Amino acid sequence: MTRAFFLTCALLFCPPAARAASAQAQNPAAIPAPNLPAPGGRKQATATRVEGGAIRVDGRLDETVWGRSSAISDFVQKEPEQGAVPTDDMEVRFAYDDGAFYVGARMWARNAKEIQAPLGRRDNTDQAEHILIALDTFLDRRTSVVLGVTAAGVRVDRYHGTDNEDSFDTTFDLVWGARTSIDDSGWSVEIWIPFTQLRFNPEDALTWGLNVQRFRPSINEEDTWVLIPRTVRAWSSRFGDLQGVSDVRPTRRIELLPYVAGTSTVYGEAAGRNPFLQGANAGARVGADVKVGLGPNLTIDATINPDFGQVEADPAEVNLTAFETRFTERRPFFLEGSSLFNIGHPNFYYSRRIGTRPIGPAQGDYVDYPSATTILGAAKLTGRLPSKTSLAFLGAATAGESADVASESLGTEESVRVAPRAYYGVARVLQEFGANASTAGLFASLVHRDFENADPLADLYARNAVAFAGNTLLRFAGGQYEFRAAAGGSYIDGTEHAMERVQRSSAHFAQRPDRDYSRLDPTLTSLAGWTAQANFDRTGGRHWLWGVSTKLDSVNFETNDLAILNGADGLLVSGSLTYRETQPGRVFRGYAFTFNVSNDSTLRWLRQDGSIRTQANLTWANFWTTNVSVIRNQPQLSVSLTRGGPLMARGPGWTTQVSVGNRTASQTRVTLNGTISRNDDGASVKRISGAVSFRPGPRWQLSAEPFFDRVTEPQQYVATLAGGRPETYGTRYVFAFIDRSTISSKFRMGLTVKPDMNIDVYAEPFAASGRYYDYGELWAPRSRQRLIYGTEGTTMVVNPDGSQTVTADGAAFTLPNRDFNTLSFRSNVVLRWEWRPGSTLFVVWQQSLGSTESIGDYVGVRDMFRSLTAPGPNLFVVKTTFWLPIR
Repeated sequence: MTRAFFLTCALLFCPPAARAASAQAQNPAAIPAPNLPAPGGRKQATATRVEGGAIRVDGRLDETVWGRSSAISDFVQKEPEQGAVPTDDMEVRFAYDDGAFYVGARMWARNAKEIQAPLGRRDNTDQAEHILIALDTFLDRRTSVVLGVTAAGVRVDRYHGTDNEDSFDTTFDLVWGARTSIDDSGWSVEIWIPFTQLRFNPEDALTWGLNVQRFRPSINEEDTWVLIPRTVRAWSSRFGDLQGVSDVRPTRRIELLPYVAGTSTVYGEAAGRNPFLQGANAGARVGADVKVGLGPNLTIDATINPDFGQVEADPAEVNLTAFETRFTERRPFFLEGSSLFNIGHPNFYYSRRIGTRPIGPAQGDYVDYPSATTILGAAKLTGRLPSKTSLAFLGAATAGESADVASESLGTEESVRVAPRAYYGVARVLQEFGANASTAGLFASLVHRDFENADPLADLYARNAVAFAGNTLLRFAGGQYEFRAAAGGSYIDGTEHAMERVQRSSAHFAQRPDRDYSRLDPTLTSLAGWTAQANFDRTGGRHWLWGVSTKLDSVNFETNDLAILNGADGLLVSGSLTYRETQPGRVFRGYAFTFNVSNDSTLRWLRQDGSIRTQANLTWANFWTTNVSVIRNQPQLSVSLTRGGPLMARGPGWTTQVSVGNRTASQTRVTLNGTISRNDDGASVKRISGAVSFRPGPRWQLSAEPFFDRVTEPQQYVATLAGGRPETYGTRYVFAFIDRSTISSKFRMGLTVKPDMNIDVYAEPFAASGRYYDYGELWAPRSRQRLIYGTEGTTMVVNPDGSQTVTADGAAFTLPNRDFNTLSFRSNVVLRWEWRPGSTLFVVWQQSLGSTESIGDYVGVRDMFRSLTAPGPNLFVVKTTFWLPIR
């Protein structure tokens, strides 16, 4: 297999003589470079040493150094015709001096007017021709830094933490520079990368892994120096070698990034008599980020009193389930390098737990409740040692929080503590080994909270939470097969009430009356559990791919203090089989058909979820895509529907999903998604969503993501009441049908004044409604049936305020009106200006408007835009950072 791979590389990468002659004809001054495969089969490139100041970075390539530097020019197509000669030539050269590494690239175009060069914000390459330079500076054949530039000069930086071309971290940002120039025959770029921004081993003569790619959306072409075939999951392991960099020592870099911010919150007239929402509330903040290099391989990043005022708000939602929504991380400090803490197991680390909203109670006529806990400071140590050991450590401290409570009748105000001071720690060690870059690693996390004597908060939070795990990735046959495994444990402790609260939470529901194992124990002061998972996949191959996986969680496994765990006591088994075609044909450029089976049960084989899915993914000859999936949802016995009551059945059903989209390189991008779902209980979902993005001009980008659905849910939980029938353990588990409707759209506008100055606008009008009807209570455990109020000798009367008075079994009780019509409008307008390298000015205007009425009518487009008139605060922020390189 290895010999065949090398022979294939030789055939694909050796350019024909005709192409070399064409390159000389277009640019007679070009110096040809043979770049023949090395004895090991890797392509070779060379960097040239120059004197400091010899290169003026202006994008013109008019310095003499570029004329005497060796160029790489033997590129091939990856798309649309894998291995073919590119439509136009390109040459890339490399140079360096004592302080920086330089790239000079020339991209020819037969019709330069077709070069797509729209402006955009950093890391946005949509519809823009661009070049990417990938450097494996550790030569570990696994990780890489990717820096790129669009034809308009917009910079791109990414970090690949694994040997996977499609998996990278876009939050990775370095301080570097680039300039471009477009002329009648193409475009050129010069890139300046200070050595202080790169990590590499301290050696006299350096060899780095290298790949170069050019993306041309106008002709749907992707050219590459080293071809990563479509049928292979790989990246750095296939790179060529860049040689010639010598006598350069990594420096110990120290960078300070202090900030100054001023804020003002303005409340509208709807604030009424609320003393906390009067007039304008102004304030100022100062803080700093610090970056310190420890030798050539390790970096400390620290933040003191961080400010995230420029971060986009979470999307609006109405969550009627027992489980919280997992929102994406948006804070820069926690985003950058977050992949280092990923062990392939979903239940060990969720960075948004650091600084999360408090949970302590605060009641009064008016309450000013904190939306997050204040992060006092955080630090992380990351890097990769010459021994191919990757390290990542993170620590953070959050302040205790209080809510302000006002009494209108007494005219008093007081503060109520709602969160204790807390400390967080996360550690990750990963060792690479073997010819196929297999890995093995360890993970540990710790949360500790400080409580005062007789602190009531001690009954709400765990005092200590510890989690630990080990994982491995074993790659076989050149990475074509992968075995992944992870296993670990958890431990939490606290007061008896705190541990009882955990046992009663939606992750455990230990209070279930029909549960005959690991019953709720109110005397516990600690909980310990374990988890394990394994996957075995075929990730590469011409046609057939497959995978099998399993995951087990013990009954008392608990990691919600620093992760998200929706349910312990689980056994998940799944398998998939895919047949694909990656060679373009007359009708399809590629297609894949997948069959997937999954079953999620408790450790005692009570099925919580299960499905059989068939899916077709089609890419047409014109680069449009169509995806169709049909899912058979299996019947289940749910432990969560009754919110801690007995098991309740849910019937089987069908779901069909269809999505269509035009080519991703189009200047006007359109996608449309549709979902139809039904089950035997009467549940139904009708959902339509889509996205449209276009550029009315080279500096503008507009997009909209509309969403609409109508949902009927026959098993919507309402309440748990005493006085029920013996069949349901003397308790009433009340449910209702609910008809829900949601309509929203995410609008975005981007204006790029110049490559380092952007104005971004995000706005989301949102409307949702719910109408409850056919109230009833669970008929019997493990049943789907309900005793509908108003039948079987029961009565129900609707009161003028919409509440219902029910009489059943000689008892009367009232159910409040739960119908709702919720409006929300969230917007974010941000001016970003990198006024000098690494230093950025932010001017921000945020709105968070909202209202709710007890009306269950369906919502429409008019309601969505009516959200703009809802009451809510306006937040204004002016913030600037200063990048101060100390050495």
